[in-house]
Amino acid sequence: MIQRQEYLNTLINFRDKELIKIVTGIRRCGKSTLFELFQDYLRSNGVSDEQIIAVNLEDGDFADIETSRQLYDYAKERLLPDRMNYIFLDEVQRVANFQQAVDGLYVKKNCDVYITGSNAYLLSGELATLLSGRYVEIKMLPLSFREYVSAFPQGTSLERLYADYVLNSAFPYALELERPQDRKLYLQGIYDTIVLKDIVARRRFPDIEMLKSVVRFMFDNIGNICSTNKIADTMTSSGRKINVHTVENYLSALTDSFILYRIGRYDVKGKQYLKTGDKYYAADIGLRYTLLGGTKKADAGHILENVVFLELLRRGYEIYIGKVGNTEVDFIAIGDEGPEYYQVAYTVIDADGHTLQRELAPIDSINDHNPKYLLTMDNTPPTSHNGIKQINVLDWLLK
Repeated sequence: MIQRQEYLNTLINFRDKELIKIVTGIRRCGKSTLFELFQDYLRSNGVSDEQIIAVNLEDGDFADIETSRQLYDYAKERLLPDRMNYIFLDEVQRVANFQQAVDGLYVKKNCDVYITGSNAYLLSGELATLLSGRYVEIKMLPLSFREYVSAFPQGTSLERLYADYVLNSAFPYALELERPQDRKLYLQGIYDTIVLKDIVARRRFPDIEMLKSVVRFMFDNIGNICSTNKIADTMTSSGRKINVHTVENYLSALTDSFILYRIGRYDVKGKQYLKTGDKYYAADIGLRYTLLGGTKKADAGHILENVVFLELLRRGYEIYIGKVGNTEVDFIAIGDEGPEYYQVAYTVIDADGHTLQRELAPIDSINDHNPKYLLTMDNTPPTSHNGIKQINVLDWLLK
């Protein structure tokens, strides 16, 4: 079992703090396993089994818990009055008005509450109002490249592992499946669950096939600027008539379920956020391969860009696309120490050096002294181009 140490350390750091710990992320990214790892940590640090109350609302053993009152009563009956109780509610959004049970348990002095959810609406509406200022969100993703590499013997080719990482999926359990056909069935199952359970059942979209068409379109256009008008026009011209409002609803549902991530643009020179020109990235490239089959050779650059985006997200950055005049910087990553600029290219090696200059030009035109990086798959020593650090992206991913 891969330990997911960074997420585990976050839970450890927030242990016994008067905050509800909410772990969010796409289905099967490892939220339940993270809870198991943390419970093992608690046991190894003096917490008894009786102090741990774990409820997985997707487990048939808890099928009778349908209301907030039933969930609250189940946990309350098991509380130890003279010791701290650690309460874990997994996929809590399956219970109607769950936020009332969570709040009722949270206000008790001897309860430390942890919950998970596979949809962003978990932190919207009534929950956000009821629990405002009283929770911390831990955003979980499938395996990072570094976590993926840790599952293989030292000395295994990093290039080979990267190829497997994007093809075979970063979902943790996919590592347990050796046959490609088994992995495909597993990933198809994740996809169907997200579409049918998390989206269609909640949003009540009548045209499931249209929704799936939008997913395939977006997966085929990761890293491309996609406006709702463009999506609607492209799909309509290909025989799938759809209006802009429906596209907006579908995209909202897809980002809420964490199968897609949206980032907006920032005008570096104008110092303003732009309302148009969003890009979307997939939560897992293996899932993309499952839906689209073989991809074009030109996709390698966009796939690498997707991997870098997810890694920046894991590292806690606020991310934007950078508009610099008529050119574009792939990512502006804003952290505690200010912005960093990232340009991503599969390779910048060609006969005349034009590719390198083209990739450097946007980032080189930014007149500030914040860190600037060019990430590529090229096996060249780390190099500086007028202060822009060129780094092998696999080395960067392993930091």
